[in-house]
Amino acid sequence: MKKESAKSLRTFAMELVIYAVLVTCYFFLVLHLLGNWLFHLETQHRLTYAIVALLLIGGQAVALDALATLLFRLLRGRWR
Repeated sequence: MKKESAKSLRTFAMELVIYAVLVTCYFFLVLHLLGNWLFHLETQHRLTYAIVALLLIGGQAVALDALATLLFRLLRGRWR
């Protein structure tokens, strides 16, 4: 039982690190590609900015979840 718990903890830690890297990369990608546009949108059209921000948050959740799930399946398949 102890071996199984250690393996699960190690897998969880690896998944956490991978997801943290993905979220950080996404943040800097959006900041680099859309930073100026979002800043001007926020200063001039607040309602549109709010809608775009919500869409970006939702898109991030869906895309990163799909990518993380794929990576985790690949990693778990190799480790078993």
